[in-house]
Amino acid sequence: MKKTISKTSSPYKICPVCGTRLASNASRCLVCGTQLNANAEINKKSSLQPRQPTEVRMGLPAAVGFAVLILALLGALAYFAFLKPLQDAQANEQGTPTITRTLANSPTPTETLAPPPLPTWTPLPPIEYTLADEDTCLGLSARFNISVDAIINQNKLDAACTLGAAGTTILIPVPTFTPSPIPSPTTEATPTFAPDCDNTIPVVADANTTLFGLAANYNVSHTAIMEYNQMTNDTIISGQTYIIPLCDRLPTPGPTPTATPMPPYPAPNLLLPASGSSFGADVETVTLQWASVANLRANEKYRVTIQDLTATEEKILVEYATDTKFTVPLAFKPQDSSPHIIQWSVSVARQINTDTANPVYEEAGLLSEKRVFSWVGTGQAPIP
Repeated sequence: MKKTISKTSSPYKICPVCGTRLASNASRCLVCGTQLNANAEINKKSSLQPRQPTEVRMGLPAAVGFAVLILALLGALAYFAFLKPLQDAQANEQGTPTITRTLANSPTPTETLAPPPLPTWTPLPPIEYTLADEDTCLGLSARFNISVDAIINQNKLDAACTLGAAGTTILIPVPTFTPSPIPSPTTEATPTFAPDCDNTIPVVADANTTLFGLAANYNVSHTAIMEYNQMTNDTIISGQTYIIPLCDRLPTPGPTPTATPMPPYPAPNLLLPASGSSFGADVETVTLQWASVANLRANEKYRVTIQDLTATEEKILVEYATDTKFTVPLAFKPQDSSPHIIQWSVSVARQINTDTANPVYEEAGLLSEKRVFSWVGTGQAPIP
């Protein structure tokens, strides 16, 4: 006998709201709390289906383009975040110059013109000179104000400067021009001298003369020299005469109350005349001047040695002076009309005996340099 099973009898219920499977006698859904009645439809499958997500679909070209765009954005972010700071750091370490852009409307700098070239001095040709019997290289150098080496080099002579016979023609080079410093216009004014100083020395400046050199040679401050010559700066013009005020000589410095240094004394610094100076027949006396070495003691004097180098016989004069100048006596002037080369030097000597009528001296210091000057005689014996 077959047993018939009713379709209405079911072992479970289905919640009509959430689809939860419940017992057949349940009156409330345990999940959503929905009240169930006796007539609630019982199904084996839940009537509540889960919501499906929305699908977005696109074509293949659009998908590829979108992927390329995403990759490009990611690459740009990675460059600016990592690679760009690294490149900047490397550029700073390597000293890469920073490029500065110039604005288009920047004014063009004005071109600075170079100063015109200074004129170049052209050396003059040598002078032809006919030798006389008494001519010597030393005499010619003093007469023409050139060195003996210049005569030797110009005429290709031997080291002793042996000249030819009288009547031979040689070449005398013209002295080389030495430019002097460019002075200011105010330094060319004629100097005026203070009337309260009657002990002055005129000095003709050459290319090597400086203001501080004059001050050191004459023991006079450079300020006094500038005031006496109305100088506005320390520029010395070659060829111009400057007056040295000996009234303003500075005291001789010394570490002890006694200004005299212990002998031997240094060599005196010769001042005038300059080496190579020439004096004509109309000059009756020549005054030699030098700088003081110290305050000499009572038994010490300056020994002045004068020698005529071109005299036919040996002609030497030795004199002693307490002052820093000595006048060559008229008797020492050459008697012929040709120029004679006179050499002079100065040193300090000390008397070693007590006989004032016949003093005996010994050297007490170093010998100065030996200077020369030329002196032309009148051709007549001097009047006594």
